[in-house]
Amino acid sequence: VRRVPLRRMKSLRQRLQEQGLLESYLEQHPYNLAAKYFPGIAVEPLENYMDDEYFGVISIGTPPQEFTVVFDTGSSNLWVPSIFCSSPACRNHNRFNPAESSTFLSTNDTLFIAYGTGSMTGVLGYDKINVAGINVRNQIFGLAETEPGDFFYYTPFDGILGLAFPSIASSGATPVFDNMMMENLVDRHLFSVYLSRDSQAGSFVLFGAIDPYYTTNGISWIPLSAKTYWQISMESVSVDGAPLACSSGCQAIVDTGTTLLAVPIRALRTLLSRLGASSSGEISCEAVRNLPDLIFHIHGKEFPVPPKAYVLRSNGYCSLGLQGMDVPTEEGELWILGDVFIREYYVIFDRANNKVGLSRLP
Repeated sequence: VRRVPLRRMKSLRQRLQEQGLLESYLEQHPYNLAAKYFPGIAVEPLENYMDDEYFGVISIGTPPQEFTVVFDTGSSNLWVPSIFCSSPACRNHNRFNPAESSTFLSTNDTLFIAYGTGSMTGVLGYDKINVAGINVRNQIFGLAETEPGDFFYYTPFDGILGLAFPSIASSGATPVFDNMMMENLVDRHLFSVYLSRDSQAGSFVLFGAIDPYYTTNGISWIPLSAKTYWQISMESVSVDGAPLACSSGCQAIVDTGTTLLAVPIRALRTLLSRLGASSSGEISCEAVRNLPDLIFHIHGKEFPVPPKAYVLRSNGYCSLGLQGMDVPTEEGELWILGDVFIREYYVIFDRANNKVGLSRLP
């Protein structure tokens, strides 16, 4: 059982605002959040690290080289920048040097991962990785050789550690948690996540266990509807007792790698109108106290998200933590339950039973 502490850092949006760069940055970096979920393509959610950011530290190699990574339940690959990368985004981040690791094994296999704002390319290699004291032998990972554009230059993390299923891993790479299970390094085939609210410390990913301190309100277990992302079926979303969206049922992905609640475009327009926000999601901070809870109906139970959770405050301005996204699926429309939702619940990702557990936080 190992706990990885996560740090919540000043957001990319806040840093760009402080430097007077936000408006021009957004013009130069259009993105499509839906690109992450197009079937058959392994993509990462890096374009969405605008408002809130949680990171942890891992090490790779012998002796260990440290990297700050996003623990992302919406992707399956591990990758970090390498010394072979000369992109500006690599030069101001930690870079892995295989020549300095006695346990590194090279391959001729390449890696390509597409993003909403660009892409990364690299090669695959094997080495020992350490995640909070868990030593995984011969973990396959990507060594980035190019990170085009300047988006990654501004991000405070080095790489990504994906925690979704092997079926969506780029180049067929075995995910880190799958190796933890295969090497019997975790007591139970599950991991759990707590994301703190506001500026509080204490966020973590816990491998192999459920912390009972965070489950005093009981655990609601929800079966997965697909073994790709951590995808579940949702019956509806309501406000003040009335269904407002997803009224015929829809799909939802519980994703630590997405900051906001990603909502189908039509549902977003309905929500913005009902909550009294502008078309861009801005809302009067004075109006927040009168906003209703958003109620997510999942597996026969209600999971509320209060306005203090879905309204983001920054420099005296308030906006809804909702973002439009349209991804057609065979099962219907798709929602992404990102950090805005996860901060309200202790989430258990159970690979042994292919379920997600939710326990409401006090």
